[in-house]
Amino acid sequence: MTLLRVSNLTKYYGADLIFKDMSFQVSRGEKVALVGVNGAGKSTLLKILAGLEESDQGEARVAPGLRVAYLAQETRFDSKRTLWQEMEAALSHLSDLQTEIGALEQSLHDTAAPDWAERLEHYGELTARFEHAGGYLSEHNIMRTLQRLGFVENQHQQSLSQFSGGQKTRAALAATLLSDPDLLLLDEPTNHLDLEAMEWLDDFLKTWPGTLIVVSHDRHFLDRVTKRTLEIAFGHLEDYPGGYNRYLQLKAERFERLMKEYEAQQAFIARTEEFIRRYKAGQRSKEAQGREKRLNRLKEQSLIARPKDPGKLKLLLDSQLRSGDLVLTLDKLEVGYKDTTTRSQHLLVRADKLELRRGERVALMGPNGSGKTTLVRTLVGNLPVLGGRTRLGHNVDIGYYAQGHEWLNPDATVLQEILRLDPPIGEERARSLLGRFLFSGHDVFKQVCDLSGGERSRLALAQLTHTSSNLLILDEPTNHLDIDAREALEAVLKEYPGSILFVSHDRYFIDALADKLWIIGDGYLTEYLGNYSDFAAKLEKERQATKRERSKSNDRRAENTAASAPSKNGRPSLEERQNRKLLAQLEAEVMRLEQEIAQLKSNLEAASIAQDVDKVAALGRQYVELEETYNRRYDDWAQLVSIGD
Repeated sequence: MTLLRVSNLTKYYGADLIFKDMSFQVSRGEKVALVGVNGAGKSTLLKILAGLEESDQGEARVAPGLRVAYLAQETRFDSKRTLWQEMEAALSHLSDLQTEIGALEQSLHDTAAPDWAERLEHYGELTARFEHAGGYLSEHNIMRTLQRLGFVENQHQQSLSQFSGGQKTRAALAATLLSDPDLLLLDEPTNHLDLEAMEWLDDFLKTWPGTLIVVSHDRHFLDRVTKRTLEIAFGHLEDYPGGYNRYLQLKAERFERLMKEYEAQQAFIARTEEFIRRYKAGQRSKEAQGREKRLNRLKEQSLIARPKDPGKLKLLLDSQLRSGDLVLTLDKLEVGYKDTTTRSQHLLVRADKLELRRGERVALMGPNGSGKTTLVRTLVGNLPVLGGRTRLGHNVDIGYYAQGHEWLNPDATVLQEILRLDPPIGEERARSLLGRFLFSGHDVFKQVCDLSGGERSRLALAQLTHTSSNLLILDEPTNHLDIDAREALEAVLKEYPGSILFVSHDRYFIDALADKLWIIGDGYLTEYLGNYSDFAAKLEKERQATKRERSKSNDRRAENTAASAPSKNGRPSLEERQNRKLLAQLEAEVMRLEQEIAQLKSNLEAASIAQDVDKVAALGRQYVELEETYNRRYDDWAQLVSIGD
């Protein structure tokens, strides 16, 4: 069944054509990727499909009676509702259905009604629909979705107006998924998610039975979730069967085929023009004139255009100075913040002994708020260490890419930012450098404050390539880059002769580049030899083993319970019941405190990135108090567990 039919869709912004004569249809259950370079019109198309923008020509029709849900890249909730209330509002279709079921249930008391049998049948249909839609598990589904997307329980009753932009976007994603529409339109849904949440979203959407159209630059996500790819390029749409890797293969084959057709036609034109030139005035002039007429008709009606290839970043990275074999050492390192008011320390990350050697490429990973950016800023000298030390090797020169691009002057132009590089370069070389990063013509006179996120990232990368550093420390270098730009960055980093330590949420990028991982977990930095896929497979194997062991343990416990002799009265003693109740309460409180600590770490990280000293100090004091409470409750819980054993 066709859910969506798009016919001859055309869109302009002012005099600028975004896309023209776009036609396609989507059937029930399809998972479709919408790809293209930044500015191609992907988000615009989603807004038109969602009914939020008008097209200039053509139409997009959704089958009648179907529910459509749309998630924008950045969401700004104006609602004063709490997070939980917003989730409940997303399930309003279930509330309406439950109200209808309740009213029908009341009417069934009148068994003498002539249509009682019809009402009973309708009641069965409604309850089945309610159960199938997860109505009886709605609270559980809200809890699970919020938890998987990084929200802790004490945030459930917070007003959405208090949340950061990233938190609002995650809340909007949660609400969109819970609404369980027939057609789901997602614009960059993996933005603001950590790796664990991304993995969950992959699995959720893979098995979700609805229809999906998604814009994403996350190649790992696209390859796992989508089975069809629509590409917007140069204002036109191309349709490819298959996920992201299959799309790349088919696109390359199509380009090669079109290029051969173009070259064959150009060769034919050249031969025909040569024949006309040679014989136009000779004995074969009539034949030459006939060929000229056919050639003119060909040029007017059937001329094949040269296939277009989008401009690509031309990155050049070199490391002129060779470092020693040992590039960076972390020795009993402690990283975090100092509270200038109380002089207390707020520890986020510990590392006993880690080494980075020449030529190694290390991905720094961990949940949101675990301290990745704090560690990076400590390593480059922007924050002091709290304990231990970091040591650079012989001849090591650091090149640093910060995810916030805070060193860019918002009032400067793009050209001015390049002209202030050290060592300085002239305007001609500066323009040439910017051209390799797709800044041409009047683009170089744009102010930094007017640039898009992708343009700011490209400018920051242009500055980075001017250095000759032999250790690159990169904090989220793929943020705001489209897929082509990410692939260009991957290619140049693979050939880079120096060492690299980088933070990224792009799993494809990590797999392509990293030969080992530094992973932050429970406040400790540990090393894993291998790439992301290896690590993810290891975690999944451990999860399955844990699940099997838990199942065996439950079976043994059931057997032991059945075999054990009952107490005198056949029931647990009062003390045993009280201990069990207290143990459950303490366990719940320990879990709640762990979630609150994780959230506080995330807030500290955000305040650090924003360089908000006052907020860092205030959050640091909260962190100390919360950690003390957690330690007391954990000790109480551990003691009670030992008594039970």
